[in-house]
Amino acid sequence: MPRSAPNPAPPPGRRRPRTPAGRARAAAEVLAEAYPGSEVDLCELDHRDAFELLVATILSAQSTDERVNLTTPELFRRWPDAEALAGADPEELEQVIHSTGFYRQKAKSLLGMAQRLVEHHGGQVPHPIEDLVALPGVGRKTANVIRSVALDEPGLPVDTHVGRLAIRLGLTEEIDPVKVELELNRMVPPRERGLLSLRLILHGRRVCTARRPACPECPLGWFCPSFGIADMPSSPHKPKKVTR
Repeated sequence: MPRSAPNPAPPPGRRRPRTPAGRARAAAEVLAEAYPGSEVDLCELDHRDAFELLVATILSAQSTDERVNLTTPELFRRWPDAEALAGADPEELEQVIHSTGFYRQKAKSLLGMAQRLVEHHGGQVPHPIEDLVALPGVGRKTANVIRSVALDEPGLPVDTHVGRLAIRLGLTEEIDPVKVELELNRMVPPRERGLLSLRLILHGRRVCTARRPACPECPLGWFCPSFGIADMPSSPHKPKKVTR
């Protein structure tokens, strides 16, 4: 594809990385400066514990973080823990979460998730990814969000932003989220995986957007293989309807 501009020069003392692993390391370092903070600081879903983050992440499917953050205070006021949510009236729950979209399926997932937590995990959110993905409404991406942000475990969630930026930065050619996750895991130390994912998400929302990436303002531009490419395609990664 034709470029509208060449890559900027590398910062003083830096060399342009030539391999996917090198670009992954450079991206992690540069984004850490652009978006400082811990996993909890960088996560834009309001929560106080792993249970609240699990609920919020299920609600965030096909919705915005802002909308979810407007919804969860009332939800947690009525049903503050797994035991309370497991006994919620389905119609009342649907009414509370209606504005997040797909409210019937989400209510079903929340009830099933809470009931399974109570029946199999003493009402607590489990750490193993195998146990997390067995919860209704929870896919691998959601499980990795919970592990990395709330449970202090390694996890690299791959959403549409992470998948898009991973391709644009030349970190992978895969489009399947699980394959992207496993490929990036080989390039990133376990303790840094969640942070890289969160920073890629923020960068994808604010700078490297799907339709109009702001290449001139991008701090990754000096090594990004897609810098300045005209008519840059949008991400091939498509969000799932509800399960995350």
